[in-house]
Amino acid sequence: MSREEFEDAVRDALDTVPPELAAQMDNVVVLVEDDAPEDEPELLGVYEGVALTERDHWWSAGSLPDRITIFRHPTLAICDTVDEVVEEVAVTVVHEIAHHFGIDDERLHELGWA
Repeated sequence: MSREEFEDAVRDALDTVPPELAAQMDNVVVLVEDDAPEDEPELLGVYEGVALTERDHWWSAGSLPDRITIFRHPTLAICDTVDEVVEEVAVTVVHEIAHHFGIDDERLHELGWA
């Protein structure tokens, strides 16, 4: 799958986020990178930032956007078909957005999103 097709899959996954949740996403950017960090080469995505549940009134003073990064090569490595890639990307996007809302990995596992 080309990078452009993968980015389209990420964009499509973002389009499935309910509008009422998307409207609450504050100061966050979603990026695609080919490779995960060297110390976690199998990582499919990562949220970097301050979850909405942890922000205080000082947070917005000059804060850079939070980042959700979806990693293409690790995702492609675990999927055999385009449909599997699309499904895995959707799960990963939801998983990382959940972190933006303050939901931890344990709760995501309970909900079936990990």
